[in-house]
Amino acid sequence: MPLIRTPDERFADLPGWPYAPQYVEVNGARIHYVETGTGDPILCLHGEPTWSYLYRKMLPALSTVGRAVAMDMVGFGRSDKFSELSEYSFQMHHDMIAGFIIALDLQNITLVCQDWGGILGLPIATEMPEHFARLVIMNTGLTGGDHPMTEGFMRWRAFAERTGRAIEPGQLIEISSASGPLAPEVKAAYDAPFPDEYYKAGVAAFPLLIPLKPDAPGAAESRAAREKLREWHKPALVMFSDSDPVTGGVDHFFRQLIPSASEQPEITIQNAGHFLQEEQGEVIAEHIVTFIQRTPI
Repeated sequence: MPLIRTPDERFADLPGWPYAPQYVEVNGARIHYVETGTGDPILCLHGEPTWSYLYRKMLPALSTVGRAVAMDMVGFGRSDKFSELSEYSFQMHHDMIAGFIIALDLQNITLVCQDWGGILGLPIATEMPEHFARLVIMNTGLTGGDHPMTEGFMRWRAFAERTGRAIEPGQLIEISSASGPLAPEVKAAYDAPFPDEYYKAGVAAFPLLIPLKPDAPGAAESRAAREKLREWHKPALVMFSDSDPVTGGVDHFFRQLIPSASEQPEITIQNAGHFLQEEQGEVIAEHIVTFIQRTPI
């Protein structure tokens, strides 16, 4: 199916978003990203149903210790979108992110990932370890289809399956908040990439792509990533929020899995739900800055 693009005017005058759009072509799709700062890259990967705007509160601090790069996955933000759910797959998203890293020649990456940013980003980091220097893991998982999912996730998946393209990103982020409602203009910024339901195939597809069985697409990659992370000795920081029903408790899994994670402080981000970057972005960014400073390459 042909790719579609959200009209540029949808992104005019977004609050807290002074960054000029930048683009690179990967596997025939135009991928959008923003960047600020210089030095080794800090690659920020969003999840469902957000876009790089989720990192706006973090980019200023991150740019003081590196080249902060926040990309939009296909189907989200200003990146190209497929109009049909069938075009979205674990492999497509995986290949787009890996291709983005290669296209920009990113080396010594500090990966900052949450939600699908971790589900996709962590396997890529273990497959391309020569490109990565550090991991920052937040509110995500590695679902190999061999363990039951949390009750919170299963409720979310059922809701997403019922709702389909009618999901409203801004409203979803607001109801997931532990610290109160979003400003109307911020909700509108999260809705900006999606003028109507025609643009929301990627949003509708992502929850259904989580592998629930061992033979589901993406399950083998997640299991392989787990095994490689058991031997990961580069710095890794795990920071989950205190009020996320979807990934609550998975932080302990990562701290036990990754040898280097136990060498870092055990940090829980207070007063934040699933989208902790939105609620406590400045706090999280300061933790990452300190982490990078104490783990020089």
